[in-house]
Amino acid sequence: MRLKDLEGFNPITIQCHNNPDADAIGSGYGLYCYFKDLGKDVRLVYSGPNQITKSNLRLMIEKLNIPIEYIDPSNEENLKVSGLLITTDCQYGAGNVTKLNADEVSTIDHHQVEIEGGELTYIYPGLGSCSTLVWKLLKDEDYKITDDNGLGTALYYGLFTDTNQFAELNNPLDKDLRDGVEFDNGFINLFKNSNITLNELEIAGVAMLRYSLNEEHEFAVIKSQPCDPNILGLISDFLLQVDQINCCVVFNETLDGYKFSVRSCIKEVNAGELASFLTEGIGSGGGHYEKAGGFISKKLFTRRYDCIHGEAYFNNRMNEYFHSFDLVYAKDYEADISTMKRYEKKKLPIGYVNTWEILPIGTPIMIRTLEGDIDLTVEEDLVVMIGIKGEVYPNRLEKFKRSYSLSDEEYSYNTMTATEYVPTIKVKSTGVTLRLIDYAKVCVPSGSVKIFAKPLEKGVKVFTAWDKEKYMLGKPGDYLAVRTDDYHDVYVVEKEIFGKTYTEV
Repeated sequence: MRLKDLEGFNPITIQCHNNPDADAIGSGYGLYCYFKDLGKDVRLVYSGPNQITKSNLRLMIEKLNIPIEYIDPSNEENLKVSGLLITTDCQYGAGNVTKLNADEVSTIDHHQVEIEGGELTYIYPGLGSCSTLVWKLLKDEDYKITDDNGLGTALYYGLFTDTNQFAELNNPLDKDLRDGVEFDNGFINLFKNSNITLNELEIAGVAMLRYSLNEEHEFAVIKSQPCDPNILGLISDFLLQVDQINCCVVFNETLDGYKFSVRSCIKEVNAGELASFLTEGIGSGGGHYEKAGGFISKKLFTRRYDCIHGEAYFNNRMNEYFHSFDLVYAKDYEADISTMKRYEKKKLPIGYVNTWEILPIGTPIMIRTLEGDIDLTVEEDLVVMIGIKGEVYPNRLEKFKRSYSLSDEEYSYNTMTATEYVPTIKVKSTGVTLRLIDYAKVCVPSGSVKIFAKPLEKGVKVFTAWDKEKYMLGKPGDYLAVRTDDYHDVYVVEKEIFGKTYTEV
């Protein structure tokens, strides 16, 4: 669905969930501005038992002149709206939003699907905020997003708060919003310094007295009373300073699920990957190496874990996590090749980019992909490879020449789906963004390099020879690979990619 699909409706009502947060307000305001500029009769509303009282939200509404209205649900006449109703940051009919009767309904949300919608539904799970989704929809229509009307600040602050001040940022689209939108930093500082109430300060203090510590794996789990998600991050940051705690999960229960924050201070636990593990099949989670978070849908949780409460779930799942993988440090690893088979790469065309041909040598760059950001410096032998699924990884010219033959074919990136992210190069000094695929050429594996490999029966974390601080995660069914000419060149290949790119010899 695109916003242009909704342009035929009039009037239009945009509804935030009950007790709206900054993300609901920011995303709702983005939709309001778009349809208002089209000349539509448009309203931005919320309902529920309580009106907005938090200082940061009241300041956001006041300073950015956001025309949000409260609908009193005790009067049934108020619950009927004409034309199109768009629910933002929530799903029509879900437990966290008052059901308004309308002629047509559209849903725009970034949480896991709970309510099956119709053709006018756009749900993009995995984004850090609904503000990001609205930002994407606006950009898809070439709508100019400025901060003249406070829109840039509203979207930025929506993402800022829903990702615990960017600590739980994971999806590249979230990062693009953070890096690319115009906003008022003075207002952001004002809002974020009015975010914690005295009651929430007390909640944080009480929560820290009720920790659950696992001494074997040195992690802690804490359940907090309902509070702003930023409080969960505050508690997590404090916990990690305890000498017996290397990672932690702090969560609270909401009307529609569990919101949680994750922290890690050891390289063997990537907080973003742990958050994804905790939400697998029942929510969405992610972040970066040290800080992450997520949300678990109560509806999905109840279907799978009907007889367990939240605190037991997080403790049990954390234990499962630590028993789910082995550690491999490539520098010291001695592969048992007697258990492995020998393979070579199929001669399938893939992409490559010679970085020195598009940017000056010495330029600090960041390659942004769906899997994460890669910080590099342009060098005279730095080649960036683009795999068959759009995966991106660096290579050196000497190794590249030994492993691949050049092709005159034109590069075509035809594996991307509508929700995938096209890899980009960002020049750190200027902020200029280049699409990697626009500079890609084609190469074909020469067959000169072979590997030993075996399917994994258990998860593995591989600290490769070229990155000793961050691991490659392999899941059961993926392949552990070792180059035949260098037994310390150990890495993981996803099951799907391995089947398409390697053949046994």
